[in-house]
Amino acid sequence: MTVDEKIVEGCIAGKRRAQNQLYQKYAPGMFGVCLRYCKNIAEAEDILQEGFIKVFKNVKKYRKEGSFEGWIRRIMVNSAITHFNKNKIHFEEIDEEKMESPEEAETNETFAPVDQEILLNLIQNMPEGYRMVLNLYVFEGYNHKEISDILNISENTSKSQLSKARKYLKNKLEEINKVKTASFAYERQF
Repeated sequence: MTVDEKIVEGCIAGKRRAQNQLYQKYAPGMFGVCLRYCKNIAEAEDILQEGFIKVFKNVKKYRKEGSFEGWIRRIMVNSAITHFNKNKIHFEEIDEEKMESPEEAETNETFAPVDQEILLNLIQNMPEGYRMVLNLYVFEGYNHKEISDILNISENTSKSQLSKARKYLKNKLEEINKVKTASFAYERQF
């Protein structure tokens, strides 16, 4: 039995020590996930706490399919989505005729390496709709149909929010002189 399996078994049995071990092991990484969805540390801490409460309540439902860390991560992302759905993020509905074509959205610029703290700060300061769609699409790997279902928005709104999020990041990175010109293939990058 691995260390994680022992911790999970202890959590299922309701042992506080096992819960503490699980929290100590996974909280730092999951806090980073939560921070991407939030404007500030306090909000991320709230989501982290909500997420770990769900982890402890549902640990017996973990089916050992995939990694345990991935299971916890999914709970944290879902906690962030729930948090923002409660707070009613407003998305601008977009008419399909006003949408950029994928060719127009492509860029010939690539970003120089950016410090993680700078990138996190830029993401945190995005408008909420941009931030939510960017996180779900880029970091979690959802497609626009899935995002539209999760956030109860149209696929075009999801596409538009992602396009605007990319433009926002590009503009902010240009402002801090972090953009280098170079050609590259468009592959789900921002």
